[in-house]
Amino acid sequence: MSDIALADLPVAVIGSGPVGLAAAAQLVRRGIRPLVLEAGSSVAAAVAEWGHIGLFSPWKYNIDVAARSLLAPTGWQEPDGEHLPTGDELIQGYLIPLAETVELRNAILTDTRVVAVSRVGLDRTGTAQRESTPFLVRTQNSDGATADFQVRAVIDASGTWESPNPIGQSGLAAPGEVEARRSGFVTSPLPDVTGRDREHFAGRWTLVVGGGHSAANTLLALAELRAEVPGTRIGWVLRRADPAPAYGGEDQDGLPARGALGARLRRLVEDGAIDVHASTTITGFAADGGGTVAAETGGESVTLHADRVVPAAGFRPDLGFLREIRLDLDPVVEAPQQLGPLIDPEYHSCGTVPPHGARVLGHPEPNFYIVGMKSYGRAPTFLMYTGYEQVRSVVAAIAGDLEAADRVELVLPETGVCSTDIGSSCDAPTGKPGSGDLPAAGAPDAGGCCGPAEPVVNGIPTGTEHGRSAESRND
Repeated sequence: MSDIALADLPVAVIGSGPVGLAAAAQLVRRGIRPLVLEAGSSVAAAVAEWGHIGLFSPWKYNIDVAARSLLAPTGWQEPDGEHLPTGDELIQGYLIPLAETVELRNAILTDTRVVAVSRVGLDRTGTAQRESTPFLVRTQNSDGATADFQVRAVIDASGTWESPNPIGQSGLAAPGEVEARRSGFVTSPLPDVTGRDREHFAGRWTLVVGGGHSAANTLLALAELRAEVPGTRIGWVLRRADPAPAYGGEDQDGLPARGALGARLRRLVEDGAIDVHASTTITGFAADGGGTVAAETGGESVTLHADRVVPAAGFRPDLGFLREIRLDLDPVVEAPQQLGPLIDPEYHSCGTVPPHGARVLGHPEPNFYIVGMKSYGRAPTFLMYTGYEQVRSVVAAIAGDLEAADRVELVLPETGVCSTDIGSSCDAPTGKPGSGDLPAAGAPDAGGCCGPAEPVVNGIPTGTEHGRSAESRND
């Protein structure tokens, strides 16, 4: 295939979340045809899973510049910049209008799961003419039908929502955990406890496993339900010996909504509303799929009782469909090799990770990039605004504009608010009128994407949780 023909092919974008659609908008801006492949039945299907969750960041930090330029001529009304949206509001007020623009509406294929990426006529061992050979992207829909697409480049913005970390020890699923997830005894992350999933938790006994903001989010929702429905019981399983790190900075947190989250959680624990199982590791699940959970506390075996277990141990990237792509991954966090040392949560907070683009995100496979939360592998401190900078640079590199690809257009301050000391996820429930614990949805606080979006500190966006949370390493 000639270079001209190769250049005429579209660029595949895997995933239609905020960063994926921002990549598509950047491609349109460069005059390159995007092909957005979404596994779900609608755009931003993963965001819809946590749509009841409020973001820490106001609207003014959640909209990509290229996306805004596509929306402007449509009569779209940009939301109040100071309002803190929920995931559902992010979809309805931004992502769906963006997906329906004339430039993108025919470029997005839903119910189109990418199951493999390779090169036409070449597996990963074939080197001759590799760079000039189109990518082959194989997809499958919910009926099992497959289709192959030839594209000039691939931007993987598929995120990590569908790859939660196991809650057993050593990074492995506990015996019976897979079956417990399949039966629903172990739920999905961030269930809508007071809304669509209420019947599964009201008047029941729930264990929440994990020590970051996702765990706090669920614990607070369960406490609200407990106040309404007698008999609702809450247990909190932590690998660490002390729950205090999960409370975060409280009134010292640069993100007021997140600080309030920790302060409220502390009060619930101190008041005895939550049974804390510290220094505890899940070791197995009952063969019948429910009722009891085997655990170990201080070297001794214990049995925990529950009707539901909510996992809040973070996420990891799904690399299975990239077996034929030449990847260069950091051996610790499974991020691109050059990026890994910059984001390892044992050494960096989200404020100490410098903005980065195509060169840092590159792999031995030419014109293949992993962006967004998945680019951070198992590290938890991803920033949505950083994702927008990633795709701006990556698209510039694909277009051959290396000067623009190397130019840094995002500056973040150093801050510890997302350090591993205080957990890593940045989702928070939307405050309700009359609550003194959390701000109302319109309060001018900071916050972010992720799954849930990124928070801001001193006016700069700084973090989301949709990847491996710090508590999964440190609890």
